[in-house]
Amino acid sequence: MFYKCIMQIKFKIKILQIATLFLMSNVVIGQETGKIIDQVIAIVGGNIVLESEVEAQYMQYKMQGELPPNSNSSEIKCSLLETMLYQKLLLNQAELDSVEVSDGQVEAEMDRRLRHYISMIGSPEKFEEFYQKTILEFKEELREQVRELIRVETVQQTITANVNITPSEIKSFFRKIPNDSLPFINSEVEMAQVVKLPPINYEEIEKVKNKLREFRLRVINGESFATLAILYSEDPGSAKNGGELGLFGRGEMFPAFEASAFTLKKGEVSEIVETEAGLHILQLIDRRGEYVNVRHILLRPKVSPLDLAKAKIELDSIADRIERGDYTFEESVVEFSDDPSKNNGGLLINPMTGTSLFDSDQMDPKVFFVVDKLEVGEISAPVQFQTQDGKDAYRILYLKSRTDPHKANLKQDWDKIQEWALEDKKQEAIGDWIADKSENTYIKINEKFDGCVFLNSWASR
Repeated sequence: MFYKCIMQIKFKIKILQIATLFLMSNVVIGQETGKIIDQVIAIVGGNIVLESEVEAQYMQYKMQGELPPNSNSSEIKCSLLETMLYQKLLLNQAELDSVEVSDGQVEAEMDRRLRHYISMIGSPEKFEEFYQKTILEFKEELREQVRELIRVETVQQTITANVNITPSEIKSFFRKIPNDSLPFINSEVEMAQVVKLPPINYEEIEKVKNKLREFRLRVINGESFATLAILYSEDPGSAKNGGELGLFGRGEMFPAFEASAFTLKKGEVSEIVETEAGLHILQLIDRRGEYVNVRHILLRPKVSPLDLAKAKIELDSIADRIERGDYTFEESVVEFSDDPSKNNGGLLINPMTGTSLFDSDQMDPKVFFVVDKLEVGEISAPVQFQTQDGKDAYRILYLKSRTDPHKANLKQDWDKIQEWALEDKKQEAIGDWIADKSENTYIKINEKFDGCVFLNSWASR
C-alpha cells in the first residue's frame, strides 16, 4: 500500500508537470475529436475551470502514452481536475499578492518552452504540421496563458521553497514502507569516459568564415537575412523561422553571442561571432528593455576524416596503456580527456536524475549496446559520437559499476529514497497550504464530479 502511495504521488507530480509544462489544451483536443466541450465545472475565487480543459489534458496525456496500466479514465480526470483546482487557487493567490509578470518574461518563457517542445517533436516543421499552425500563430494564441502560468509558478515556488529533508526523516520514511511493498529497482550502471575532440584545421575555419562574410555582405546589399538563414543555417531549431530565436535575456545564450546581440542596432548585422556551437552572424530584430530578439545564421566548421581517424588511434593507444597498467582510468581522464567531465573523473551524469546512475532505458541506445557487452572494470573500443554542442569526437567508455536488480534499500538507493521522502514532504506542505487557503476562498465544483476522491480537502465544495 505504501509503495502504491509513492506511485500515486509520482503520478500526481507527472500530471502537474504536463498540466503546467505548456498549455496546449484546446489545440490538442480540437485535432483529436473535432469539438471542444465547454462547460464550467469548477469555480475557484474569480477563476473558472472548463470541462474542455480537463478533456484536453486527458487527451494529451493519453496521446503521450503515459497513462498507468489499467487506469480508470474517471479517476485520471478527477486527478486532472484537482490539479487545475490547485492551479486556480495559486492564480487566485497571485492576484491577491499582486504578482506581476513583464512582457519580456512572457516572451522569454514562451520561446524557452517552444524550443523544448520542438526538440521533443523533432523539428519546427513537424511541430507546425502537428498543430497545423505556424510557430508565430501558436505563440500569439498562448501569450496570456503563459503569463498566467508564470504567475502560478511564482506562487507555487514559495510553498515548497523552504522544505528540506533530514537523514533521520529519510530513514523514518523508508522504515514505514512494508517489506512486501518495497519498489523493485532495475539494474543500473555507472560509466566514465575519456574523450578526444579532434581539432578543426585552420583551412576549414577560414572556409566557413568566408561563407559567413559573403552572407553578411549579401544582406548589407539588400538580400533577406531570413531567407539566407532558411537556406544555409545549421541551427535546426531556428532555420525554419528565418533564424529567429525569439526574445531572450542575459544569461540565456553563450556570452559572446549575447555580447554581440545586445550591442546591435535594429536591422544591423554583426561581424562573425564564435561560440561553443560554431560560427554565427546575427541581425537584431527587436529590443524590449533587457530582452532582445535576433536572427542568426549558424555554420559549424567540420572535423576532417583524417583528424577523426587520428583521435581514434590516440584513444586506442590510451586504452592499451591503461590495460598495461601505465595509467589508471582516472589518471587517463585527467591527463588526456578533452571533455568537461574530466573534472569529476570522467563520470557521465544522467540528465533525468542528476546522478551518475543509468537505467537501461535512460541511456542512448548506442551507449547501451557498447556498455552492455562490458564487464565491470572493462574499457570499450573507441566509439564515435557527437558532443552536446554537435561536434564530432571519439571516446572510450569505462564500466565503473553495475547493480543487480533488487528491492530498494538504504545502502544502494539512498538518493532515490531521499527524493521520494522529499516529494512526500513537499506534498504535505502543499496539502497544508491548500487546506489553509481554501478555507477563505470561494470554491464550487460541479456535482457531476461528486464521485471524485481528491487527495486534498476543498473546503467550499
